[in-house]
Amino acid sequence: MNLYGRRQEQAALDRILDAARQGAGAALMVWGEPGIGKTALLDYVAEAAAGDFTVVSCRGTRLESGVAFAGLHELLWPVTDRISALPEPQANALNGALGVSGDVADPFLIGVAVLTLVGELAGERPVLIAVDDAQWLDEPSARCLAFVARRLRDEPVAMLLTGHDDPVEGPWEELAAMEVRGLGDEDARLLAGAVAPHADEAVIRRTVRAAAGNPLALQELPTSMAASDISTHPLVGEQIAVGPRLRRAFRARIERLSAPARTALLLIAADDRSDRNTMCQANLVLGLDSVAWDEAMHSGLLTTRSDGRIRLRHQLMGAVVYEEAPAADRQAVHRALASVLTGENADELRPWHLAAAVEAAGGPDGEVARLLEESADRSWARGGCATAGRALRRAAALSPSTDDAARRLARGAKAAWEAGQADVAREMLARAERISSEAKVADLSEGLRGLIEFTHGHLEIACRRLARDMERVADPGQAFKLGSVALWAAWAAGHGELQREALQRLERRLSQGDFPNAGLLPLLRAWWTEERDCGADDRDHMVALGGEGFNRLSGSSWLLMPTAPLGAAWGIEHVLGEGLHREIDQLRHTDQVTALTQALAQTVTVDIAQGSWALAEANAIEGLRVAEEIGDDKSASLYRTGLGWLAAARGDERTVADHAGRTIEEWVPRGVRVFSAAAQWSLGMSALFAGRAEEAVGRLVRLTEDGHHAAHPTIALLAAPDTAEAAVQAGQRATAEEQARLLRRWAERSNAPWAVSALHLVRALLESGAEAEKHFRLALDVPGAQSRPFAYARTRLLYGEWLRRARRRTDARAQLAEAAETFRRLDAAPLLARTRAEQELSGQQVRRDPGPDRDASTVLTAQESRVARLAAEGLTNREIGAQLLISPRTVGHHLANVFPKLGIVSRADLARVDFEDGLRLMD
Repeated sequence: MNLYGRRQEQAALDRILDAARQGAGAALMVWGEPGIGKTALLDYVAEAAAGDFTVVSCRGTRLESGVAFAGLHELLWPVTDRISALPEPQANALNGALGVSGDVADPFLIGVAVLTLVGELAGERPVLIAVDDAQWLDEPSARCLAFVARRLRDEPVAMLLTGHDDPVEGPWEELAAMEVRGLGDEDARLLAGAVAPHADEAVIRRTVRAAAGNPLALQELPTSMAASDISTHPLVGEQIAVGPRLRRAFRARIERLSAPARTALLLIAADDRSDRNTMCQANLVLGLDSVAWDEAMHSGLLTTRSDGRIRLRHQLMGAVVYEEAPAADRQAVHRALASVLTGENADELRPWHLAAAVEAAGGPDGEVARLLEESADRSWARGGCATAGRALRRAAALSPSTDDAARRLARGAKAAWEAGQADVAREMLARAERISSEAKVADLSEGLRGLIEFTHGHLEIACRRLARDMERVADPGQAFKLGSVALWAAWAAGHGELQREALQRLERRLSQGDFPNAGLLPLLRAWWTEERDCGADDRDHMVALGGEGFNRLSGSSWLLMPTAPLGAAWGIEHVLGEGLHREIDQLRHTDQVTALTQALAQTVTVDIAQGSWALAEANAIEGLRVAEEIGDDKSASLYRTGLGWLAAARGDERTVADHAGRTIEEWVPRGVRVFSAAAQWSLGMSALFAGRAEEAVGRLVRLTEDGHHAAHPTIALLAAPDTAEAAVQAGQRATAEEQARLLRRWAERSNAPWAVSALHLVRALLESGAEAEKHFRLALDVPGAQSRPFAYARTRLLYGEWLRRARRRTDARAQLAEAAETFRRLDAAPLLARTRAEQELSGQQVRRDPGPDRDASTVLTAQESRVARLAAEGLTNREIGAQLLISPRTVGHHLANVFPKLGIVSRADLARVDFEDGLRLMD
């Protein structure tokens, strides 16, 4: 294909195809102004790939931008027979999205299904995904394809898209982009001359100047450049706007046509799908004859595709045809199309045509509003939340009744919210409140204002709004949810008074009716109340919440509660872990990606406490990627908190600083003290383990400082042993005494083994002689204390140091050896080095092992570790891909790297790998 002046762009596209042929996938957004030649480049690539690629393509259109998954349907239509071979949850999700079945699925499972399908195709030959006019894709399709595009690195797949704008935001923001600029003067002159070979030099010169390098303008303007127009064109050096000039050129050509021919063009512009059967039927309704169509076809504005569909040569032409048409003509065309639509997406497109007809005529229409709402319901059920939101907004605008309009706006806000469009949701709620009341809209939207504030705003404001709206919503289950989130917000903000107030309001609300979760009120009271007011069986309540309580909460609604930090404080991580893993096992067989991500985020804290650091790190790295992908900021911060804590324990101060800096920047302005406190804890730990005790205590005391952005009672409690140790090392006895009092109060209330053991440890650090040793022994002898290996090993280290200073070297060596083994297994480098130094001072010969300095070529990446663990559990490549949101082919790629690194040859050998002990093979 000969393209004037596009050698550089063609070479770049050729490189992408060549890379795909070699197994290295890539996605590229080709962008530029209308008419600049993007579609021509896409056609060039499709022609170049036709011989050895499977090519699937689609084109965004204005009309179908309101139809959920319309773009995806067009893209996958040639390969829909392959969907049945996908894993059942993925096949169900994709069939539901395409309208083949009534299945409802998480949008991200739909993305996984498409990724798997593309991977299966790529296993046979390279794949080219070509998407033209991506700016007009329906949003569910765009998000799905963006999801796939970000995961093509190890697939022989090239994805090329065209669009009008630089993809600096939106679904394509992470893709590589190539701007297509205007042609140089010489190439422009050659193109203009080829288009109009009989034009004189003056016309060509004026065309080149007027077109400003735009190929579409160079093709369209020569015929309008008559000699008499010379004086009307700008002088040399003037800025020329191509868009308005092209519009004038198109308008002039349209106006030369007869009224019936213009109606034929309008029909094509109004239904840019250009389905032949629809066109023929609409012709009959509008009374168009063959003469009108002959004239339209000879106008030079239409083109016939290889599939027989007739389209305007460029979407800019369609925009001019449509916008210049009288309102009465637009109304007639849309009503004609609505009356004859059949086949695919007819039920979704008909309401939009009717809405356009009504808006052309002016005034509301209750029946059309109803049809739009029904269309929204269907889109919503298929996962097209953004499309549903648009339809409901349009339905509200056409609603004769303000009550119906407010209801539709409230529902539309919920749909937009589920699509991740918080600003759109806020705006729709504001519109609803202007025509109704705030209380009514709170009920209609099920407290959405507070939920948006909770996710994107300030937590104290969110808590107050949620608690207020909890009393406004009629549905008991939703009221319970809002109350639980209000409590979460107050706790996360570190605002005890607000937390107590929210709990009181929830108690009052629960007493007003028959609530499905009312029986959990005693557990909630124990969970959320800071002071001891529930008796000595508080921890028994917590155990019940971790076990039976999980089963009594419907679905995954228990995830609303910040189980991990409080569960760690109560010392019920073993019970909490069992409940989490039960829930995760169930979620893995569903399409609830968000719920699964939230549950896995909770397990990171649990796994760290129980000493499963490698698993915690692998889950955190993978979970963080998915959480960022789905826009779950809070889960992402939980993952970062875990990674920051692990980095501190392992001496990686740069990673600690990176995670802490991002967390503080993101959450301090929103009053989320639990995250900023966790970041401060990691920074303090990092300084403590690096031997900078004064810096450490200076950071850690902020956790209990009234008014400080990092002050949070739960995190302060969990960090108390670190704060006390740093204070003792820094000679700040009063601070250590305060930490001991904090631990004593909690140990008396909770009887949590870790708290009792930590209290004895701090007392040991503050005492001397026999009293100190007594508390060291008591700390080690607390039943259940060994369930937290890192904390237990630290107690052994501190006791060993004390024994060595007391010249009891033999006793010291026993404690230090046990501590060193745990630190080695956990890769806790700073404390391992400190322990080994103590061992040498005690006269023990220390055998140095490679540890973390082993050959990097034998170390699994986090993703390889996750894949290997799941494969060891017996999952297939497809099942692993579904969980990790990668294709089965990529899973195979990772396993191919894992086997030689571990020195094994088959999946069966993975069962012998100890993933928690340096990835060693067990006997």
